[in-house]
Amino acid sequence: MSNAYDVIIIGSGPGGYIAAIRAAQLGMKVAVVEREHLAGICSNWGCIPTKALLRTAEVMHSASHAKDYGLTLEGSIKPDIQAIVARSRGIAHRMNNGVGFLFKKNKVDIIWGEAKITKPGEVVVGKISKPIVQPQGPVPKNTLGEGTYTAKHIIVATGARPRALPGIEPDGKLIWTYFEAMKPEEMPKSLLVMGSGAIGIEFASFYRTMGVDVTVVEIMKQVMPVEDAEISALAKKQFERQGMKILLEAKVAKVEKGADSVTATIELKDGKTQQITADRMIAAVGVQANIEGIGLEAVGVKTDRGFIAIDGYGKTNVPGIYAIGDVAGPPLLAHKAEHEAVICIEKIAGLPNVHPMDKAKIPGCTYCNPQVASVGLTEAKAKEQGRDVHVGRFPFVANGKAIALGEDQGLVKTIFDKETGELLGAHMVGAEVTELIQGFVVAMNLETTEEDLMHTIFPHPTISETMKESVLDAYGRALNA
Repeated sequence: MSNAYDVIIIGSGPGGYIAAIRAAQLGMKVAVVEREHLAGICSNWGCIPTKALLRTAEVMHSASHAKDYGLTLEGSIKPDIQAIVARSRGIAHRMNNGVGFLFKKNKVDIIWGEAKITKPGEVVVGKISKPIVQPQGPVPKNTLGEGTYTAKHIIVATGARPRALPGIEPDGKLIWTYFEAMKPEEMPKSLLVMGSGAIGIEFASFYRTMGVDVTVVEIMKQVMPVEDAEISALAKKQFERQGMKILLEAKVAKVEKGADSVTATIELKDGKTQQITADRMIAAVGVQANIEGIGLEAVGVKTDRGFIAIDGYGKTNVPGIYAIGDVAGPPLLAHKAEHEAVICIEKIAGLPNVHPMDKAKIPGCTYCNPQVASVGLTEAKAKEQGRDVHVGRFPFVANGKAIALGEDQGLVKTIFDKETGELLGAHMVGAEVTELIQGFVVAMNLETTEEDLMHTIFPHPTISETMKESVLDAYGRALNA
């Protein structure tokens, strides 16, 4: 078999495997180099298995409130952490196998090993020497191995890993990253979560629903700092009603480890300090790109603040070398990686009308309870840009379907340009908003105005009606509030 390819992709996560499949669809000869798990962090340790855990939390929450729905359950509801983890890991394994099937179906070669770009157009694959954070996944059958491979185009899709702060490095036992948080051997009684981004707040939500005493420490002024401040404040109220403790504008200054617990010294915004002791701690202070050891420096690929610098089509400064996904910078989202993959491959193939990535239209979703979802500008960002805006709001408490579901705590907020009617941003908190946000994403991509949305018929009874009512409210025309 020839070692020459049209495209070699380093990494098989959401960006890498989608790039491989799209390239194969366009008739290219494709290979993917992988050293840990097919399907990457997302399917093995991130997006999918965490949603399996959070689904368990949803069921636990519903069962705990059975009386609210006229149901009586005999006995207490107890989580079986081994069974919960086993279900989550089984789903991850299924996703892993699914990507292997897609590679086989699309005739994508898998090269198992550690890749290094030695020069433009050449990748040397060697033995796996670097420590792998988690046990290596199953090596698919009929894979290629060590050797020198050539390609007209090389795409780096190596993803990212949890970031560690000096002095608070995760040890896998007392201080966890998302790897350990996803497969605890036993449920801790108390948990300290450092960071309230999507990863931190999702785990905080899961463990709190499972009955764990959870404290979240966030250095910024609000939980989920990238979200609209009003939405964040409403989510915080719900978290606190559930019993979660949240410290804002606070910093974990020091951590001391005991035999089976950690004691953190927290610096508060007023200058005072507070000590918190917990069985376990999750460090969720972001991630860093996997740019080391793949030959970027040798071939002169530029980086920017720890990420590979690219244009809107995934091109680096070195012809024939590209980057997509987390390794190419924020937002660090699987769906951003997948879209970048398609753009990159279609540009390589010379397809007409390939549009560069528009990061302003990438939705963000956080699967805590309540869920949070958004796209576009926050109200504060829109005003910072000097926009004159109409802002609409509609609460779930005025929506019949939300009331019937027993999920009446939520809000949809929309932001429009006063002059043009352009939808600048949409922000949601409440049940199933991660499924609803795509309606606004489509609207923004189609350059839909407020008038178009007002004339759109939404089905009744649905939670989606809150979307239309929010638009109507922005123009003083809400019908149900």
